[in-house]
Amino acid sequence: MMKSIDTRSMLIIVLMVMLLLVSGSEGDARVQIVNMYCDKGLENNQTLFIPNFVRAMEITSTQMRTSHNVTITVGTGPNKNYALTQCYGDLSSEDCLLCYAAIRTYIPGCYPQSGGRIYLDGCYMRLQNYSFFEEYKGPNDTIVCENTTTKGILFQESTREAVANAVTDALRYDNYFSRQEVAVAGTNKSVYVLAECWKTLSPSSCRACLVNASEWITKCLPWSEGRALNTGCIMRYSDTNFLNPVPVQSSSRSSNHKGKIITITVSVVSSVVVLAVALMIFLYISKRRYIKQKRKGSFNAEKLAKILTDSSLNFKYSTIEKATGNWDESNKLGQGGFGTVYKGVLSDGREIAVKRLFVNNKFRAADFYNEVNMISGVEHKNLVRLLGCSCSGPESILVYEYLPNMSLNLFLFDEIKGRELSWEKRYEIIIGVAEGLVYLHENSKSRIIHRDIKASNILLDLRLRAKIADFGLARSFQDDKSHISTAIAGTLGYMAPEYLAHGQLTEKVDVYSFGVLLLEMVSGTENNRSKTIDYTDSLVSTAWKHFKRGTIEEIFDPNLMMHSYPNILLKKDAIRVVHIGLLCVQEAPSLRPSMSTALKMLAKDDEPLPAPSSPPFTDEKTMELNNITQKLLHYSEGDDASSIATVTHSEFFPR
Repeated sequence: MMKSIDTRSMLIIVLMVMLLLVSGSEGDARVQIVNMYCDKGLENNQTLFIPNFVRAMEITSTQMRTSHNVTITVGTGPNKNYALTQCYGDLSSEDCLLCYAAIRTYIPGCYPQSGGRIYLDGCYMRLQNYSFFEEYKGPNDTIVCENTTTKGILFQESTREAVANAVTDALRYDNYFSRQEVAVAGTNKSVYVLAECWKTLSPSSCRACLVNASEWITKCLPWSEGRALNTGCIMRYSDTNFLNPVPVQSSSRSSNHKGKIITITVSVVSSVVVLAVALMIFLYISKRRYIKQKRKGSFNAEKLAKILTDSSLNFKYSTIEKATGNWDESNKLGQGGFGTVYKGVLSDGREIAVKRLFVNNKFRAADFYNEVNMISGVEHKNLVRLLGCSCSGPESILVYEYLPNMSLNLFLFDEIKGRELSWEKRYEIIIGVAEGLVYLHENSKSRIIHRDIKASNILLDLRLRAKIADFGLARSFQDDKSHISTAIAGTLGYMAPEYLAHGQLTEKVDVYSFGVLLLEMVSGTENNRSKTIDYTDSLVSTAWKHFKRGTIEEIFDPNLMMHSYPNILLKKDAIRVVHIGLLCVQEAPSLRPSMSTALKMLAKDDEPLPAPSSPPFTDEKTMELNNITQKLLHYSEGDDASSIATVTHSEFFPR
């Protein structure tokens, strides 16, 4: 839910300050984030899902005042919220309230995903749109090992003993909790272990979960700290005593008074959080609508929607439904991050491509109207033409011209179809994409940053000429060309480092993506291939290494050698294209050429080119940083569940 990171950070800081002012507890609420996962799927309907989520948080807040663990369900159908919250057994009631107050500020960060889970050092929370309460294992189970210090054999033996004791002890009582301290022989040191299952598990499931956790957590040895984060349980060992003292009942007035203050404070802060979450959701949905409406001097969304309905751009929903055969599966062309695309045939025989959007934009009619207006006004031979839209029916739809050869990636990365792309044809596609981007960036009427240039967003007509598609991520920079800060969106592997790390959006973001595309056109290799295999060098870093060695021809697509184009000319032209691609993917935006300059470089092959500087993420240290950044920003693409880690000097080992 939270795209406004600064606002959330401020809220958390205020929350923590208030809690610290009243706490005074001898225990530790342990509110540090260990790990957080957000699911792959999106919520089904935001108008139903969001109120269910807010209500679930309200009920949990109330019940956590008297319990260490709460399970609730709110709503019905695919928008139903199932929530589990549990504090670990060594936390006092006061510390449990503090931990929960912290955890609930983070879990909304998974929106618009349909759920997620978060492990703090003192408590746990999971939210889904299905019943997961009896699950004890899953694909996201992992261990976290902290390489603070390494320990000898005696410490390792004591750790294994304490872990085994914890498994046995946790099952002796109904609370599924165990704390262990085992002295390390011959020293004045000890090893400390905490183990706990979620209360929704059966005894047999708890045992299976803890046995699995004990086997995996010992793989962290000889490191001094390890955690197992399982679907149904957690386990932690350390050479530092992180366990809270056994809670002692106190009848003193000061203790009671302190407890009341904390309870009241957490209650008030929780209410503030609920209101803040609701407000931030509203702002997230409405921000762009308000900005655009204010610039146009109009806040009448219904009026703008009526204008759209009455305009020549409007298609009746029934017309689109009929054209696609009632959304027949055989007419489905593909699915992207923002909608599903179908082929349709209108009553006059025209073939169309229909994008059925996941988000029903009639709830932001003014914004939708302005976006359609912007796109419909963009006309260029290398841009896919928007024919119109429909927002009068139960969902929002965009209607485009139909291109029978589909997208470039279906040719470029296919061993057989790639043979149809001779060097002459590839060069024509490259020039076409460059000309289309120059038009988007420098058209005086509506200057646009596309934000998601990649092979799958380049469509091909009958003669395999390029047309840039999918303006779903497009943003106008007519009013402020130098710097636009928006929510991160795009495709990992094609996103410029300044945009990925800081959200800085300029036309140089498209230049970077275009540079990656140039390297793919020469190599026939997808830059994002590392998503499906063990990590290898990216295409960008591979091209950079060969460029420095003078061996660029080693990355050439073998399909290029099958055509009659003279090899000596092919080598010269392809090396120049790689050189220009590397200029476009330089780390510093100021060093990258503009799209018009890149087009001139491509067209004038007799002019010398400047030497490129190093692309980002080409050495081992920055590559590790890039991997972490990709996990942190994964939800911008919708890949596998993200793993957000804030533990210092830690390594994650998924199983």
